[in-house]
Amino acid sequence: MKSLVEVMRLLALAIALQFLALNSYGQEKERPVLPHYGLSSSEAKALEKSLIDHPGDLAMREHLISYYFEAEIESRSPELEQKREQHILWLIEHHPECEFARSPEAFIMPTEAGGSPEGYANAKQLWLKQVELRGGDPRVLINAAHFAMLFDSKLAEGFLERALAINPDDASTLTLLARTYERQAMTARTPDETAALARKAMQIRERSFEKVQGNERFYKLSDVAKTALAAGEDSEAEKCANELLHMAEERKGDWNYGNAVHNGNIVLGRIALKRGDVNSAKQHLAAAGETPGSPQLDSFGPNMMLAKELLEKGERDAVLAYFQDCAKFWEMGRDELKSWTTTVKAGGTPEFGANLRY
Repeated sequence: MKSLVEVMRLLALAIALQFLALNSYGQEKERPVLPHYGLSSSEAKALEKSLIDHPGDLAMREHLISYYFEAEIESRSPELEQKREQHILWLIEHHPECEFARSPEAFIMPTEAGGSPEGYANAKQLWLKQVELRGGDPRVLINAAHFAMLFDSKLAEGFLERALAINPDDASTLTLLARTYERQAMTARTPDETAALARKAMQIRERSFEKVQGNERFYKLSDVAKTALAAGEDSEAEKCANELLHMAEERKGDWNYGNAVHNGNIVLGRIALKRGDVNSAKQHLAAAGETPGSPQLDSFGPNMMLAKELLEKGERDAVLAYFQDCAKFWEMGRDELKSWTTTVKAGGTPEFGANLRY
């Protein structure tokens, strides 16, 4: 099993890469370089002292936020997390428009592990205040949406709609809004509600996706394929999944390669099963399990939707083999996989929880 430090590193990297995909940087652009990690403890203390005389120095604050982000993962120190949160709150209050404000380093989890409910609530109130004061600045609206995205998707939706009223054709804002609908669809209570939200997401994505090319398209195709399937647009989902797998063959060194192999095959397998082609569905499940993994898969784990649907068809051996393949990259989830294996061998269907993703 991985140590807690390794687990937190994976989670941090997964969130960072998710922000990379959401920010819609194209083939000719790269994510802006954030302040380097690597400050020593003494250097961080020196920066803190310098802030006493220069409290408005944004660059110092960014360096310290990045330092505490990394140091807190290493030490799990509540004191370091509190210091990071203090600087984040200052950042929101004084520079809600800056690009660093939307970075993973400037995000506060509403949990005791890697964040704090109180810190999240304080930051949320500050973002609401900034939106009220500076709601005509799309940068502020987009940064606020990034903050609310993971845990307050309805709130993020409102911010993004306001940003699009200012810049209706901004591709990155459209992508973010589509993602909010997709997140809501994942937690919808009924199939009809899921499909309705997925259709909303598809309508938004279609406004910006047609002309997207290169790596940017590669990073987005997975979401488009899954959302199209959830919306009942099987033909479009199949087209996107096949394109995703084709592009993946040319990008085996890309961080998204493992996601593409996994997600593309899950989508194609579910479509095959809807058509009654159980053998093809099993083949795609096996291919999905052959992924080398990714920061997201290694931390949050694989998609079990196709596995669940095949279990409902009585295909237990195929699912058990898939569990074995997933154990090769999902070290964090080996206990879950063992438990699921026991349940399936006993003739049951596991409660896959958050690993059931459309």
